[in-house]
Amino acid sequence: MGATLYEILDSKGCIIMNPQEIHEVIMQKLMKVIDPETGVDVIKMKLIQDLQVDEELKVSYVFRPSSPLCPLAVPLALEIIQTVREVQEISGQAITVVDYVQADELNKTLKELLEG
Repeated sequence: MGATLYEILDSKGCIIMNPQEIHEVIMQKLMKVIDPETGVDVIKMKLIQDLQVDEELKVSYVFRPSSPLCPLAVPLALEIIQTVREVQEISGQAITVVDYVQADELNKTLKELLEG
């Protein structure tokens, strides 16, 4: 009898999942990230958009803070990044911040953080 997708482990002992399964796991985890100002999760608030997982299992998504002047944009972005990192099967992630007054600076900083 052949091994199923869930029975195959990679070299780190992680279960190999396909991009759709990883997408679902990430969405479930992000539903636990709560915006401190509203008490609502970042998925319900639609602060995370266009979440994609490619064939190399790299995750990309757009983070749109609740307002252009959101005082919690930076800590919330960092919490989102950490939450996505908890999914061991991913090969990396890219976040793009939009509609925020300091989006350019924050995107540069987050890119350096993720690549460094």
